[in-house]
Formats: sequence, C-alpha cells, structure tokens
Amino acid sequence: MSDVAHRSDRRRLAVVVWAVLVSQVFLYPGVPTLVDALGAPSAGIDAGMWFLVAEFAAFVAFAGVWGAMSDATGRRVALVVVGAVGGGLTYLAVPLLPGLGVGFGGVLLMRVVGGAFTIGAFSLGITMLMDLRGGHGRNMGAAGIAIGFGAAVGSVVGGRLADADPFYPLYAGGAVLLGAALLASTVSDRTEATTAGAGGAAAPTDDDRPGFREIARRMRAMPGLLVPFAFGFIDRLTAGFFALVGVYYFQDPAVFGLSAFGAGLTLALFFLPFALLQYPMGVLSDRIGRFYPVVAGSLAYGAVIAGVGLAPTYPVAALLMVLVGVCGALVAPATMALVTDIVAPSERGAAMGLFNVFGSLGFLTGFLVGGTVTEGFDYLTAFLVVGGLELAIAVLLFPAVRVITAETGPGPS
Repeated sequence: MSDVAHRSDRRRLAVVVWAVLVSQVFLYPGVPTLVDALGAPSAGIDAGMWFLVAEFAAFVAFAGVWGAMSDATGRRVALVVVGAVGGGLTYLAVPLLPGLGVGFGGVLLMRVVGGAFTIGAFSLGITMLMDLRGGHGRNMGAAGIAIGFGAAVGSVVGGRLADADPFYPLYAGGAVLLGAALLASTVSDRTEATTAGAGGAAAPTDDDRPGFREIARRMRAMPGLLVPFAFGFIDRLTAGFFALVGVYYFQDPAVFGLSAFGAGLTLALFFLPFALLQYPMGVLSDRIGRFYPVVAGSLAYGAVIAGVGLAPTYPVAALLMVLVGVCGALVAPATMALVTDIVAPSERGAAMGLFNVFGSLGFLTGFLVGGTVTEGFDYLTAFLVVGGLELAIAVLLFPAVRVITAETGPGPS
C-alpha cells in the first residue's frame, strides 16, 4: 500500500476520531441546563456528574471488548461503523425520552447504551491510526490533533447550541456520529497488513489469529503497559475534571459568571493549543524519545492545572488554560505512542482498548473526584487535588518510564 494511501487514510481516520469527540463535547458546556430539561431530580453539579458518569462507565466496560474483538476477527472498519451508528441513534433518542414519560433514570440508562457503542468507534478509530506506517508518534499526533480539535470545536459550538436550546447539542452530536460512520466505511482495513510476519511473511488467516483468551494472556505478560495506562488514567482524569467542574466553575456567578457559550470558549482556550501542538509534539517524541515529553510534560501540566484554581481574575485563568493545553499536548501523543512501542501489531487493538479503559476510568474518576470535592469543599481544593495527582504520577513513575524508553528507544517504526 502506497504512502499516499496511508496519508489519505490517516486524514480520514483523524476526522472520524474528531467527529466522535465533537459529539461528546457538544454536550459539556450546556450540561447544567440539559440535565434540568431531561428531568433531573435536583439541580447542581451532582446531576451533571451522573449524566456524564453514565456514558463513561460504559466506556470503561466496553473499550477492551471492542479492541479484543477487532484483534480476534481481524476486522476494524465494520466495528467502527457499528459503534458510530449505534452511538448516533442513542444521542438522537435521548431528547425524546421526557416526552415519552421516561424519567432521569431512563435517560442515564440510554447514556450507558450510547457509551457502549460510541467507545467502539473512538477506540478502534485510534487503533486504525496505529495500524498505519509513518511513525507511532506521527500517527498518535494525528489522533491527538483530532481529539484536541474535536474538544475545541465541540466546546465552542456546543455552548452556542446550548444557549439556543438544551437539546440542540444532542441532535448535532447524533448527526455527526452518523456522518462519522459513513466516512469510516471508506477507509481501508489494514489489520491484515500490520499483522503480517516479518520479512514479508503472509498475513495471518482468521484461523491463525489469537482468540480473546490468548490476547488477554499476552496483555498480562506485558506489565510495562501499566505505565502508559497509569499516565493515560491521570491525564484523562484532568480532562474529565475540566469537562464537569470547569464548566460549573466558569459559569458560577460567584466566580466568573460566564454563559454556556463563554464557558465553551474558555474550554477551547485549553483544547485549541492542545490540538494544534499534538502532531509536532508526536513527531518530537519520535525523535527524542518519550521520556521527557511524558515526565517533564506531566510535571508542568499538574502545576498549571492547580494554577487555574488559584487565578485571581478571568484573564489570568484564561492564560493558564492556554498553558494547560500546551502541556497536555506535550504529554498525550507520547503516552499513546509508548503503548504502540511496547506491543506487537497483532495486539494493538486490545492494547489501545485497554488504554482507553484506563482513560475512561480516568474521565469517570475526574467527574467523581471533581464533583465530590467541589461539593464537599470548594473549587480551589478541587483544582489543587487534581493538579497534585498529575504531579504525583510523574514523580512516582519516572523511573519506570526511563526503563521502558531506554528499551524501546525513539524513532518511527
């Protein structure tokens, strides 16, 4: 397959990943009004927390299943399409539930179903990027750009949509997911090529492919994967924290009193540099290795997160949000590329699925920790706790990162 074909598929897969993120983030700026419109029994951050937790709980439960399924069957494209279509239909169904007399508990159940589908499109979209040639940092940088731009566009457009009508972000998210399914169906499925043996050996047949149990055994035999998984967990925890607490923080009249659109713009100050710098930071990690981007980036990332909670004025907070995005861009593609460095091509689906399990657990924990600490204490304490967790993971695991990066080394493969 030519390099031109790989570049074309890289662009299309990046758009698929972007679309999945857009569909999710459309909802975040308007969560306070959306949960009220959906019949939440109480106002405040608690109802918003459970609305977001429901989807991400399904992400945790099903990300590994989709990945192992794709490795065992040797098919990814069809699974991405199924995941995007299923997720899109559930997004479109949620606004209908109040009119059918379904309470908030039913809304949360539908969010679980939607999350079970959507994580398949997201996780396997990234896995298909891993299957391409051109360097793991480059490919994961493309994934990172898609994630960052998805979050940036979703937060701004979602805020504007939410100000017009609480349900508009759900309609838009469903339409975008269905479009992602159509685009994904045009991409070549490269699992056969990437799992071929060295020296041009024939690609494995369906009978040769490892089953679920064998894939799970191989994952257990690679404890080094726990290192990028741990960083992925904490990094996504911070994103989940901003998706929930950040929205309430910037809209709280006692803090900055922004509208949903204003809060979305503020989140974009984080997501835009996070997106723009993903690709060059991924390429940088191919050249210099993963150690400095992961460890030094995490230390800086934790410090500026804590700084947002300490900001005395909105302009200071806005500037720090930009720095949060810059530091996050340094860490994210190197962490995902570290997963690809460690595993063989035939286990990439399961490995990225597990990475997304830990990432989704991180998002989930970010919602729970952020909501609980904010309710029990205040915004400042919540920012200090989350920033401190990012600092702690960098300090505790830097020896392990050094060992792994010394073994895998920099450079594309």
